[in-house]
Amino acid sequence: MKWKKSLFLLGLAAVTSYFAIACTGNSSSNTSPTTTPTTAASETTELVVYSGRNQSLVGPVIQKFENQTGTNVQVRYGDTAELAATIQEEGKNSPADVFFAQDAGALGALQKVGQSAKLPQALLNKVDAQYRSPQGEWIGVTGRVRAVDYNTTLVKPAELPQSIFAFTEPKWKDKIGWAPTNGSFQAFVTALRVSQGESKAKQWLEGIQANNPKVFPNNVSIVEALSRGEIAVGFVNHYYLEEFKQEDPKIPVAHYYTGDVGSLVNVAGVAILNSAPHRQLAEQFVTFMLGEEAQKYYATETLEYPLVSGISPASGLKPLDQIKQPKIELSNLNDLSGTLQLLQESGIL
Repeated sequence: MKWKKSLFLLGLAAVTSYFAIACTGNSSSNTSPTTTPTTAASETTELVVYSGRNQSLVGPVIQKFENQTGTNVQVRYGDTAELAATIQEEGKNSPADVFFAQDAGALGALQKVGQSAKLPQALLNKVDAQYRSPQGEWIGVTGRVRAVDYNTTLVKPAELPQSIFAFTEPKWKDKIGWAPTNGSFQAFVTALRVSQGESKAKQWLEGIQANNPKVFPNNVSIVEALSRGEIAVGFVNHYYLEEFKQEDPKIPVAHYYTGDVGSLVNVAGVAILNSAPHRQLAEQFVTFMLGEEAQKYYATETLEYPLVSGISPASGLKPLDQIKQPKIELSNLNDLSGTLQLLQESGIL
């Protein structure tokens, strides 16, 4: 277990630096040296995007924007939290125009320290209010739903509980899979803390831990284990199973939504920096990401939920308006350091 504790301490040091900057505005960098631009920034740069989203996911759609607008986009790819910390350290001197974040919490952190700009109302109106900043300073581009995926040969739908909290019951002992080091799981735990309080969140974590869950490094390996019947249920994001179903439509795994915080819908979204050197181009970029072509790309290629009305999700996915969700302001999911601390205290990391 020593390696887990070391990994936790390294991660905690990184996110503590990130959120300390968010709360105080101090200039102490936590940028990884591997977080480098795809092309070196120069005086000819027309638009600079800091992207916490993987190049394989968003690179093609950014290329479409370049091709259609003639804009030269310089993209700096890296970890969402580290990029947020970098932007805060750079302050008004940041070369970034747009921050494309993997989750809403990082966008909320920039908003908290006053580094994000108010978006035009015409853009904000494209997305339902629950998937954008109440202050209008960031907007969701795509949505992803937390789900309890289950092996359909081991579990009947009627056996699944109506609350994520019921998985702490002894009947689920040795049947659960989770990935505590995964960012999406940690965002879910943050939402658990925000919506239910520290005590209940800790109680849930310790209850699941008592049920001897099988630990996996990521969501993909959870779905693989489900397909082999090694576990009965797993806590994942929805799109991993959808990717597996494209290769094997008969995979014996299905989604289940608990209707509470276990069905959290988080977003990948964008903010324009209030120091953006190229504000007009930045707004054009956001407009493109919320346009029909980009939204259809995300629906069909990354299998995430498009957030603009009129664009359907991938075939077979339950519509967002049919999934009961908790009422959580996504901007408030910015205390990752507190979540890591809770996971450590609970003996999970």
